[in-house]
Order: sequence, then C-alpha cells, then structure tokens
Amino acid sequence: MSKLTEMAVKKAKPEAKPYKMADGGGMFLLVQPTGAKYWRFKYRVLGVEKLLALGVYPDVSLAQAREGRDDARKLLRNKTDPGAIKQATKPSKKASHAALNHFESIARELHKVKSPAWTAGHAKQWIINMEKYAFPVIGDRPIAEIEAMDLVCIMRTVEANGTFETRDRLLQTISATFKYAIAVGKAKYNPADIRMALADRPKVENFACITAEEIPAFLRAFDEYQECGKVSMIASAAFRLLLLTATRSSEVRFSKWADFNLDAAVWIIPAEQTGRKGKFGKRKPHAVPLSDQAVKVLRDLYPLTGQVEYVFPNRNSVGRVISENTVNKIIEIMGYKGRQTGHGFRSLARTTLGDMGYRREVLEAMLSHAIENETEAAYVRTTYLEERRTIMQKWADYLDAVKSGAQVIPFNRTAQIS
Repeated sequence: MSKLTEMAVKKAKPEAKPYKMADGGGMFLLVQPTGAKYWRFKYRVLGVEKLLALGVYPDVSLAQAREGRDDARKLLRNKTDPGAIKQATKPSKKASHAALNHFESIARELHKVKSPAWTAGHAKQWIINMEKYAFPVIGDRPIAEIEAMDLVCIMRTVEANGTFETRDRLLQTISATFKYAIAVGKAKYNPADIRMALADRPKVENFACITAEEIPAFLRAFDEYQECGKVSMIASAAFRLLLLTATRSSEVRFSKWADFNLDAAVWIIPAEQTGRKGKFGKRKPHAVPLSDQAVKVLRDLYPLTGQVEYVFPNRNSVGRVISENTVNKIIEIMGYKGRQTGHGFRSLARTTLGDMGYRREVLEAMLSHAIENETEAAYVRTTYLEERRTIMQKWADYLDAVKSGAQVIPFNRTAQIS
C-alpha cells in the first residue's frame, strides 16, 4: 500500500460516511462527512486494540503526524503505552478553560452528576455510546462551536448500521449534554433538534403468531416432532417452558436453577438478567408463577442439567446457553416458519387469555410490561401474583385440553360480573 502524500490529504473530499486513508505503520487519516480530518494511530497493547489521536489536519501536517506516529512506535518498542503517556500529561490541558468547554469534558461531567441516580446498566451504556460514536468526532471540540450538521453526520453514521434505537438514544444523550452545558453557562443553544433531517425508524414487525384455532394442530405437530427423536431434551424443555410461561426467549435461555423454587412453584427472574426490559432504568425482578405442567418440565430436566448453573446450557460450549434460534428452529422444522416464533408465544397467550376475559392489567403484569401511564403506575403496588398463578394454570390446562381434542370455548369473565 502506497503512503499518503500531502496533496492527497489536502484533496480528500468528505463522503456520506466517515472513511480512512492509510499511511502505513498503523497511522491513518479519518475523514468525516463534515470535512474534518483527524490523524489517528492504531496499535495494540497486550492484545487490546487502541487508537491514539495525533492531531487535526491541517493544524498538524502529514510530516508532523508521522513524527507523532514514529514517537509512539518507539514507546511501544520499549513496552510503553503511548496512550497512557498522553493521558498522564493531560492534567494541564484539562485545567485550561478551553479544555473544560470541550464536548467530551462536559458530557463526562454530566454523566458524573447524573449516574448515581441511574441503573448501572444505563450509566454504562450512556458512556459507551458516547465513546463509540460522539467523542471520536466532536469530543475535543469546544461545545459552543458544534453545529447541527456535525450531529446529523454522526446520526447518519449510526443509521447506516441499521441501529435506529441506538441512534435515538444517542441523540437524547447528546441533546442532554447541550442542555446541561446551557444550564452551566458553557453553551447558548442546543443544536440537537435535528430529527427532521434523520430517516424514519423502520416499522417494527410483530412477532409471528398463529391464531387460537391453530393451536391444537400446532401442539400435535410438536409432539410428532418429539417422537421422531431428533430434538434434544434441553431444546424440547425450552420450547415447552417458553410456551407455558409466556416469558421472553432470552429470559428462558439465560435462566439459572438458582432462580427457581419448584416447591413453591415460582420463578424469580432477576432484574439484571440478560434480556430483561425496563423503562427509564426502573427495571425490577419479575416473579413468574409456574403451573403444574411447567414444574414438571423443570423437574424432568433437572437430572440432566441440574448440576450446572444454567437451566438450558449449550451442549457444545461450556458456560454458554442454547442459541436464540433453538426454539425457532424447532418451529421451522415443524412447518410453521413465518407463522409462529418462540417470542410470539407471548402474543399467543396474551390474545387467547384476553379472549377468555382476564383483566388487561393482570395480563400485562404476566408479560412484565411496564405501565405506560405514569400516574397509573404510581398507584399500582401489586404484581397480581396469585391471580396470575390461577391464569398460568388455566393457560397450561387449556393447552393440554385443546391438544387432546377437547372443545374449549373462550368465555368473557367480565361479562358475567354484575
């Protein structure tokens, strides 16, 4: 690969996405959609890839950037991390008025002020998104000089990855940083009002779900598939527990034996478990009452996996769980691809039990859905556990009945209350 020339660097034009122009030896020029050009040096320390900022072109010329790279490589040959050396020399810079007004400094100040009231997960993700997308582009710039187009370019870079939820969260984070800067007198306006310039989020498709009338044939198809002997007991148990509890696929996959009390017929899903949801950092543990059928599934599985941490361990990788596609693969082989998914069992239970007349608020609690209305949420102090226990047993009995061919007619309980 040929090295860069001063003319090539000067003529480098911005494109829709950031791109790199390599010079060799780990150094490259990062060209942003805004036209800004940053010198960077990529290196590794103890197997960890790192980036060292060498300056901004044209303030730092190609020759000067190369000098910085060569100095960094000398430090590496002496087993010294050039990034650590640079970090150690930063105090004087941080002490300057200009550095304190840089976007990254203000963002980290806001994070320090607010994070004690946040969940650990939210605080961590907040700073990770900033470090990944915002700081490399605008982190070392005075916050008062950042314009709307700078932020549009950052957001479009995230959009290009198809991560629209991350884009929207990042925009909220950046906007909060500007609001904080205004409040403490370090900025005069917020340039983050740019939604008009961003692409609309793709419509979210609901998880495929069969109708109540199709449930009997679906359950019999699963029994026939099991009789073929091609499905493992672990996968089969995951399928059945997911169907019987109406929980999220990830909650079943990452469940641990320590979370279950089979004698009390209850499963406590920890707030921190992978896959748990929670709005505005208000994630809570979720108690799942277990039907007799669900308890039997787990008792039958215990001799096989009860000596390890996870209920549904991956047979090929120690310490890992079954794949997110395990249940969906069973459904596909059964012939229901595109018509049903493992996560869609939640919709199936919610719709069927709703048609039976069970109360909306109890069914939402069953699904561990947050109450959207903040006033209503403030007054709700119950999880309807015992009522949900009755419902979960009704759901399991209903599945057994329709599979055997019994005629089960949904009824509206509320209509019978005078």
